[in-house]
Amino acid sequence: MKLSDYGWNRTYETNWNEMNEDPKIKKCIPGRVTLEHKRMYRVITAEGEWLSVCSGAMQHDALERRDFPAVGDWVAVEKMPGEERGIIHAILPRHSLFSRKAAGSTIVEQIIATNIDIVFLVMSMNKDFNARRLERYLVAAYDSGANPVVVLTKKDVCDDPTFYIKEAQNIALGAQVVAVSNVTGEGIAELTALLKDGKTAALLGSSGVGKSSLTNAICGGETMAVQGIREDDDKGRHTTTHRELVQIPSGGILIDTPGMREFQLWDTHESLDSGFKDIEAYAEACKFNDCQHNNEPGCAVQEALITGELPADRYASYLKLQKELAYLDRKMDRAAQAEERNKWKQITKSMRKHPSKKK
Repeated sequence: MKLSDYGWNRTYETNWNEMNEDPKIKKCIPGRVTLEHKRMYRVITAEGEWLSVCSGAMQHDALERRDFPAVGDWVAVEKMPGEERGIIHAILPRHSLFSRKAAGSTIVEQIIATNIDIVFLVMSMNKDFNARRLERYLVAAYDSGANPVVVLTKKDVCDDPTFYIKEAQNIALGAQVVAVSNVTGEGIAELTALLKDGKTAALLGSSGVGKSSLTNAICGGETMAVQGIREDDDKGRHTTTHRELVQIPSGGILIDTPGMREFQLWDTHESLDSGFKDIEAYAEACKFNDCQHNNEPGCAVQEALITGELPADRYASYLKLQKELAYLDRKMDRAAQAEERNKWKQITKSMRKHPSKKK
């Protein structure tokens, strides 16, 4: 098994050599996480594929989700004697990380994939196409450190592909947009060409947009199970139930992910403007640097809204994402404060339960 087939490169080699100064790492070899399930990990190494768990010390030192491995991570793993199983002792530095806020009211980060070079933002050219959802995907993609590529599927059954392509281009603003058909193979070669030289891409999209079919088309076989869409509403059936890393025969790696109807951003303030470059350009043209884009004189944003150059629904989406991130900041701050209070309460209880003995 060659690690280079799974994306190992000089950067990871350098990081590994630096980590190898640690005595606990000397007994390990590098491997990449290909599958995660309830804190169990399938790790591919030069010596084979092992079902692995994190070491006790690693679990004890972990403070947040990012301290545990995720699909795409390179890890230091030790083989258990006489078994095809391993113990993960450390995670190599990540060069990218794609995540979202976990569904529900809890403030928890969910990691989608790590060490990815490209994010294929997949949408089908039918009723499932959603401009506002694509905006969210783009902001998260820019924040991850990977390059976004918009992939529009089901071209073979779409009456007007040009409409969807133009819609995506108006939203993506410079990001590559590729229309594909998993049935006829149109556009697949264009995507495959992006994954040469050991590049890793993650697939992101709703259920039924064709992610698993796209994986099969790129891999040239039935790598993933697939299902059709419902004819009454074009909604997809849930097929992929977990994130999984697969090797492409022609070179490169794909990470397929479960479909997501809900996609809440996670700490992406710095990348919000990257996803809305048009609004950022208008804001920079305002007369005053501190323009709030309300009733100030010389506001280029308001002027663009009046002339129709800036669609009102796009600007409303931008403001909504700003408010969502501000709300997340406030909740995270309150959660951190509550956690700190609870920590000191436990310390105080412990001190009362075990008072120091007087001499």
